[in-house]
Amino acid sequence: MQYIEQVDNKSFSGWLYFPIPFLFLLLMIFNYFSTQDVDTASLIQNMVSKLGANLTFVLLVAPLSFACLFLLFWVKFVHQQSITQLTTARDKIDWNRIFFSFSLWGFIVLLMVGVSYWIQPDSFTIQFNVSKFIPFFFLSLFLIPLQTSFEEYLFRGYLMQSLGVITKSRWFPLLFTSVMFGLMHIANPEVDKLGPTIMVYYIGTGLLLGIMTLMDDGMELALGFHAANNLFTALIVTSDWSAFQTNSILKEIGEPELGFSILIPVLVIFPIVLFIFGRKYNWNQWKQRLIVFNKV
Repeated sequence: MQYIEQVDNKSFSGWLYFPIPFLFLLLMIFNYFSTQDVDTASLIQNMVSKLGANLTFVLLVAPLSFACLFLLFWVKFVHQQSITQLTTARDKIDWNRIFFSFSLWGFIVLLMVGVSYWIQPDSFTIQFNVSKFIPFFFLSLFLIPLQTSFEEYLFRGYLMQSLGVITKSRWFPLLFTSVMFGLMHIANPEVDKLGPTIMVYYIGTGLLLGIMTLMDDGMELALGFHAANNLFTALIVTSDWSAFQTNSILKEIGEPELGFSILIPVLVIFPIVLFIFGRKYNWNQWKQRLIVFNKV
């Protein structure tokens, strides 16, 4: 149980962790207030009509993709910390864990979209265009894992480890990073369309990813889950009110309704995912792993 504690050593310097979260927080605040009087979904639609869906996608996703590379560079050369140590408490990154999590959640996303299409086929239209989809497929395959890895390395890695050492706890970085992860999405057009209740899903997802990381002593499962979630969603279905308005296979045209259904992933599907991971990787001592900071 050393994922957080492994960076608690003589070379740990708290002030070196300050610039990146502070800068990111400023960007979040600026993004939120600059979009208060703007219909962000319409803004993205205008970009798509002028630039095309693929170029718009690149412009929206590339900044966070490059931010991932910068964050890894900062950790490696400023903190003098290995990428492996940022990722996991194991001796090396477990790629089998990443691929298993990616496959499991990718299958669940396909299943959920398939069920939605089967129940309400009139709410979707097929917009598959091979000449547009293939370039988008390769763009998303390259950019989305970098984009999601930045969010994971920032919240479940960089912030969770530093806050854990500073506060000498596990529960505080778990809750703090989960809430901040949710608030990062507050300027998304989905929030304008569906209302603030959607934040339950975003914060719940952050909590799920944080629990995965602490229980498994590494970020591999979170990395695979997040990449699958964004990649499969972007490739399969889009809408005029989503952040990713892409050349996907399906387009949702029905009027979305957000009610009790938002609780199903958080209260039903997420616990099932944790149960599967827990059985496969023999998780135990949940209280100690999620709450107690172990001095090294």
